[in-house]
Amino acid sequence: MNNNVLILLDSLRDWAPYYETSSLHTVSDYLQYKSSEKSRKLVINLSNDYSYNSEGYYCSLLAQTRGHQVIPGIDIINKLESGTGIRMDQNLQRICHQWIQAHEIPEDTWSMVIYFGSCKEKGLEKIARFIFEHYPCPILKVTFNKRSRNQIESVQALPLRELSDEQQTAFAEALDRFSQRIWQQPRSTKTNRFSLAILYDPEEKFPPSNKQALKKFSEVAKKMRIHTEFITEEDANRLMEFDALFIRTTTSLNHYTFHLSQLAAQHGLAVIDDPLSIIRCTNKVYLNELFEKEKIPVPPSMLMFKSRRPSFEEIAENIGTPFILKIPDGSFSIGMVKIETAEALDDALDKLFEKSAILLAQAFTPTEFDWRVGVLNGEPLYACKYYMAKGHWQIYHHFQSGRSYSGIVETIPIYQVPRTVIETGVKAASLIGKGLYGVDLKMVKDKAMVIEINDNPSIDHGCEDIVLGNELYFRILDYFERSLNNKERF
Repeated sequence: MNNNVLILLDSLRDWAPYYETSSLHTVSDYLQYKSSEKSRKLVINLSNDYSYNSEGYYCSLLAQTRGHQVIPGIDIINKLESGTGIRMDQNLQRICHQWIQAHEIPEDTWSMVIYFGSCKEKGLEKIARFIFEHYPCPILKVTFNKRSRNQIESVQALPLRELSDEQQTAFAEALDRFSQRIWQQPRSTKTNRFSLAILYDPEEKFPPSNKQALKKFSEVAKKMRIHTEFITEEDANRLMEFDALFIRTTTSLNHYTFHLSQLAAQHGLAVIDDPLSIIRCTNKVYLNELFEKEKIPVPPSMLMFKSRRPSFEEIAENIGTPFILKIPDGSFSIGMVKIETAEALDDALDKLFEKSAILLAQAFTPTEFDWRVGVLNGEPLYACKYYMAKGHWQIYHHFQSGRSYSGIVETIPIYQVPRTVIETGVKAASLIGKGLYGVDLKMVKDKAMVIEINDNPSIDHGCEDIVLGNELYFRILDYFERSLNNKERF
């Protein structure tokens, strides 16, 4: 086994049922462990006791201090100790309910064991992965209550020494699957500077990067001696194999993209998009308040609340007519309605308030195109003119049939973009963080106004890369390496 993997046990006797490996260490040895090595080690903490102030607790605490990747991390141990719960979405609740019915579970409560995100219960694999994403811990005992709406009653760490013979076999197989790739492809190698996971959804209708751009990222990374691998939602339990995560599928809160971003950040990976950026960018209500507070120029706007529906006249008096209604987390022109009459307002509010208790109304500001300034680490990366779809007021025109089309895109060298557009875009992005952002702006009478900031901006081959070419991909990949170097320095 690879020297970069450490398996920690209270006693080496706990490993008696399993194959021998040189990766084994006692928790006591690890607590006294001193090394000047700079390699990033993966620590699998199998202590039977994670309680506060125990040796198992301090192993996870010191592992993070030493710059090692550890499972479970100290935040997860605290989360398990406090009993902080999680909620399954309706799809997972339905899967769980159907499984209970199919297997005729008579008891109100029942349990299953999860080993590194896998379980022996066929049909519940997606639930096991979901729970492991929230509680990345080697062995979990999850208790369900079929009479509860959420169904998850408790999540607990299960000690290795309490496993039955059958469970020991399941654990060994899961550990082998979980760690096999890590042992075969050690994180620190002479050939690769670091390893990057690129998360994408092959079925997504409007992905932030087309297939050619994803191929470009891979090609440029190879020349930079960066190992890249494309992963999907199903690969959540493989995140710890990598040094960095690049999310190239549309992000949102209460979504697997946000959960994986959180998980990656918790384990010290360099991440685009990081969790805080997703929180800040995916909600137009937050951005509206932020822009107002920081005096960023925006079109006249107002918030609308389901508990108090404003009249057409009230909105018109505040921001004029026509105006645009937006749901907080819409993207690609979805969840936006242009309102010109009181009747249209009533119809739109009935539909949109079903999706969100708060809506944003924004003055309609017609322009031939929107500016998009790509910002990376506080510096302008690219600039585009996104033209409105032909005969439509938005960049994307969506039909009820499901068909969609968009306007043309023109990529402009940074030096040719109006200075106010660049300066306003960079300033707005600085309020979010140091990651990769796409700031959408409109120019009205020589004044730049920010429409929104995207944490997951488009990087398409043949579009955003027209001016910089491969240099665009290099700069983004180089950002990851610089971020990792900064983490090591501290």
